[in-house]
This record gives sequence, C-alpha cells and structure tokens, in this order.
Amino acid sequence: MSFVTFFTDPEILLGTKLLEVVYMVMGLLAIYTGVKNACDKENSSRIPTSIFWVVLGIIIGFGRFINGMENGPVITGVLIFIMAIPAVLQKVKPGKLDRPTAEQSERLLAKNGMKVFIPALSIGISAIVFATCTELGAIVGVAVGVLIGVVFLMIMSKENTPVVFLKDTERLLSTVGPLCILPMLLAALGAVFTKAGVGEVIASYVEKVIPSGNLTVGIIVYALGMVFFTMIMGNAYAAITVMTVGIGAPFVLALGADPTVIGMLALTTGFCGTLLTPMAANFNIVPVAMLDMKNRFGVIKNQVVISVFMIIFQIAYMLLFS
Repeated sequence: MSFVTFFTDPEILLGTKLLEVVYMVMGLLAIYTGVKNACDKENSSRIPTSIFWVVLGIIIGFGRFINGMENGPVITGVLIFIMAIPAVLQKVKPGKLDRPTAEQSERLLAKNGMKVFIPALSIGISAIVFATCTELGAIVGVAVGVLIGVVFLMIMSKENTPVVFLKDTERLLSTVGPLCILPMLLAALGAVFTKAGVGEVIASYVEKVIPSGNLTVGIIVYALGMVFFTMIMGNAYAAITVMTVGIGAPFVLALGADPTVIGMLALTTGFCGTLLTPMAANFNIVPVAMLDMKNRFGVIKNQVVISVFMIIFQIAYMLLFS
C-alpha cells in the first residue's frame, strides 16, 4: 500500500493512521541522529554509526510502505542486515554530545524543583486516558503526552526551544546506542517462539508438575513463569505470548479464571521480572552507564525488594479475584 493510499483509505482507522505518523516522526529523529553523527568529525566511527541510525530510521518510519512494495519484505530484510553489521562489530559510537553544563542544570533544578517530573507524568496519564476513553490507542496517547510535556517544558523555561529537544533526543539515542532496539527484538523473539511451538513444549512439561484441575497451583506457576521467562527474554511482552500459550490458557483460563484479571496481572507480574534482569538493558544497564555508577548491577539490586513484594502481592490478588 502506497503512502497516499494508506492515509486516504476510509477503511483504515484514524488511530492506525496517527500511529503511523508517530512512527514516521520517530524514524526521522533516528535519521537526524545518523546525519548528525556523519557530520561529527569527533566521532571515530561516524560512518558506521550513521549507517546504523539512518537505516533504523528508514525501517521504523517507512517500513509499512516499503513492505507494501513488490519484494518489500526482502528489501526490509536487507536493510536490517545492513543495520546489524555496525552494531555487531561495535562500531556504533556516540560522537560529540551536547550536554547541559553543571551550572545550567543546578540553576534549572533550583528554579523548577519537582515540577520537572510533570512532563513524565503527563505521558502516563495521557496513555491511560487515550486507552480507556478513546479508540485511538495507548501508543497514540503516549505521543500526545510527549507533546504535552514538551509544551509544559517550554512554558517552564524559555531556554527549552525546539532545537533543545531535537539535540536532547539525539544525545539520548547516541548514548543508548543499539540497545534502543532491544525491546523490539525481544518482542519479535516472543512471536517467533510462539510460532515455533515453544509454548506447547512448555505445556507438555508443566502438565507433569501441576495437579490436574488445581487453579491455585496453576496461577502460581503461571505468575512465576512470567517472572522467570521475562528475566530470560528481558521483556514481559515477549514472555506473555509464550507463557500464556504454555501455562496460562490450559492451566488457568481453561479452569474458569477471569481472563481480564489474569491477563492484566500476568503482564505486570512479568514486569517484576524486568526489574531483576540485565537483559532489560534499557531499564537496568543503560542507566548505570548514563549515571556513571560503579556497580554494574546497582539498579537491579535496588529493585529486588520492591520486585519480590510486588510478585507476592500480585499472585495473592490473582488468587483472590480471579
């Protein structure tokens, strides 16, 4: 499907079209990151870095339309292969980063205080509102929340110009590097595992352990399975498809448990596993690098108690209300 056909097709929902616009903006930001690094003479690996970001931007921003072309999936596959080469060879490196000065950071902190968290909060609130009150979807709500946060930050300080947001976006992407695509890869891996029948294999082993018809044991095994498989996969979205096919459906939902309660809490129980694994690099490893922490697993260690408490609480909630 061509660009014009997609956006003029009345059968395609508005939420889908808006979501595609969000992806296009994300793609353009990644392309900008690649162009900036290509022009950065201080980056010792500027060409491989530029290739990675530009190709990633093309795939994210225009992948739908590329796949709609003749041999589109093949073109996308080649682009992914090209993108992976610099990442595998560890040639994707940050160049000159436009960091705020210590004086500027301290001055803005003294001026704004805890109000700096309002933009982040607006993203979550907007996502919830859009998911529950509209048909546009939570991801579109996230994008709207980002725009609200940008407007609020611009109101808070005249220094927050559009150029500042553009530079900060590039700085964050360059700092995180190829790890930024890890959630997408893990989510895709979950789909691959499900297609390959891993869920059925897990079910064949679990049925030998769980007593037939015991919903309590089924819920506990399902919840703990979500935690451990999320720790392996690094992403609860990747784990839930496999765990639901292998354990949730045959040993919990088939016994009459409320699918709304089970589905919601299974995912959040998996998020507890995210708190405990270095595989969730964006959450637990990247912050260590950005904050220059001495202990590589410092973030994880500070999350263990909270995670264990939430696991126990959510299993109890499942048992009481499912």
